[in-house]
Amino acid sequence: MMESKIEMARSAADPPAIGFRPLYQQVKAMLLRRIADGIWVPGEALPSEFQIAAEIGVSQGTVRKALDELAAEYLVVRRQGRGTFVAEHDEPRILFQFFKLVPDGGERRFPESTVLDVSTGRATREECRSLELGAGKRVVRIRRLRAFGERPVILETLSLPEALFPGLADGPVPNNLYRLFASRYGVTIGRAREKLKAVVLDARDAGTLGVAAGTPALRIDRIALSLDGAPVERRLSLCLTDEAHYQSDLR
Repeated sequence: MMESKIEMARSAADPPAIGFRPLYQQVKAMLLRRIADGIWVPGEALPSEFQIAAEIGVSQGTVRKALDELAAEYLVVRRQGRGTFVAEHDEPRILFQFFKLVPDGGERRFPESTVLDVSTGRATREECRSLELGAGKRVVRIRRLRAFGERPVILETLSLPEALFPGLADGPVPNNLYRLFASRYGVTIGRAREKLKAVVLDARDAGTLGVAAGTPALRIDRIALSLDGAPVERRLSLCLTDEAHYQSDLR
């Protein structure tokens, strides 16, 4: 019975991997699927390790190891004496996991945002490729400035599948978009992949950032993935780095 439950969890969570996966990783996939499906929502307490272990027929140590990996990936939060909770996209978590531009003074801060434009339209070829969309699909595009204090340091352009985020273009765009994705649309960002490149700003982008054309900038091309591994956001960021730096914590 235990094996059949675990195997069903594995097939539901993601495509089968080639080769053997340890039992705790199969349990991890089962727990991750429950979060992705909204059975456990951000901020909600998970059942105890004992309850989970008894339900799926594995040892408590196996469940603990699975939860430890989810905690290391910032998908759940351990709270001493209170239990384990589904992680929320609050500002401290985003700062640590997703936002890597830090003022040279060293204090990590969540930047303020000014929305410049929100529009919808047919996805470009590049947007279709990045977001794995079929030809003719529509996207929501958000263009905004982000600042530490008074000075803009980032010009962002976001592309999002309109079918996944209906109505997003009709309302106010909050500073913390990942929290909105989770709370309104049930889409939790689990991880992202980024490509970095040094560029020079053209006249239009430089003018928006308030610097001269030809100013050097760091271009970050990020694809944000949901818990089931689907690309749900493309974010192109042009970052001024004369008073800030990109900080990545490697483990």
